[in-house]
Amino acid sequence: MEKTKCLIIGSGPAGYTAAIYAARADLKPIMYEGLQPGGQLTTTTEVDNFPGYPDGIDGPKMMEDMKAQATRFGTDVRWGMVTNVNVTKRPFKVDIDDGKEILAETIIIATGATAQYLGLESEEKFKGGGVSACATCDGFFYKGMDVAVVGGGDTAAEEATYLSNIVNKVYLIHRRDKLRASKAMQNRVFKTPNIEILWDTEVKEIVGTEEGFTKALNGAILTNNKTGEERKIKIDGFFVAIGHKPNTQLFKDMIDMDETGYLITKADSTATNIQGIFAAGDVQDKHYRQAVTAAGTGCMAAIESERFLGEQ
Repeated sequence: MEKTKCLIIGSGPAGYTAAIYAARADLKPIMYEGLQPGGQLTTTTEVDNFPGYPDGIDGPKMMEDMKAQATRFGTDVRWGMVTNVNVTKRPFKVDIDDGKEILAETIIIATGATAQYLGLESEEKFKGGGVSACATCDGFFYKGMDVAVVGGGDTAAEEATYLSNIVNKVYLIHRRDKLRASKAMQNRVFKTPNIEILWDTEVKEIVGTEEGFTKALNGAILTNNKTGEERKIKIDGFFVAIGHKPNTQLFKDMIDMDETGYLITKADSTATNIQGIFAAGDVQDKHYRQAVTAAGTGCMAAIESERFLGEQ
């Protein structure tokens, strides 16, 4: 059975940063990338807000760079999925989908979260070409344009008000006749003049143009779910804000998590309730969900793993 001082589950900014720091600390980390190597940023065409890239960078290229840096310092990056973790004793016994078993002295969980989408075929088509699940990440590209936000909770209200400072107009599309957002967030939306709320409305289709590999969204076809009436709005950006699902099913009933599935870490730390297991990135962060904050917690997790091992 293979042994390691540090096993990193999942890739992306959190996982790769943890790998860089753990490898430089001579922990000889092993990383399993998971189903989506590189995480959510591999579905993003342009990253403009990560320090060190003054001209921006494609999400997939940025993840390739992080992976190359991690392997340069000795991280053993592997394709595969962790299927089970026994957290009852250290070293932790970890099962891999290819039948391999690993004993890990510490584990860093960086499995991230998955943005929830509407499930439309046209939505999938225009991902990276106008469809986004992160206004903070992509709002800048729509300066002075018209955009739509779908949702009715705090996230949708926050995304809409954030975008209202950048774009010309925001359509807030909600399938019900009242928002689920907190009163404070609702008041912010209602007081913002360039936000128009489309009540009792669902998205039927997203439309745009395709030229070769280039796709550009230019509108959405909407349906009023009370009258059945259809209308088309002209927009350049479409932001889905109906929530994220943390990829934590593997750790259910093993590691403490909140009611929505995000792993709970100790204050000012990435430590979970299981000694020797740390969580970094979107798997434990439901507030910021940015590449730079994920990278920061990846750094924290690696340093805490090293210190934990040093104390044993």
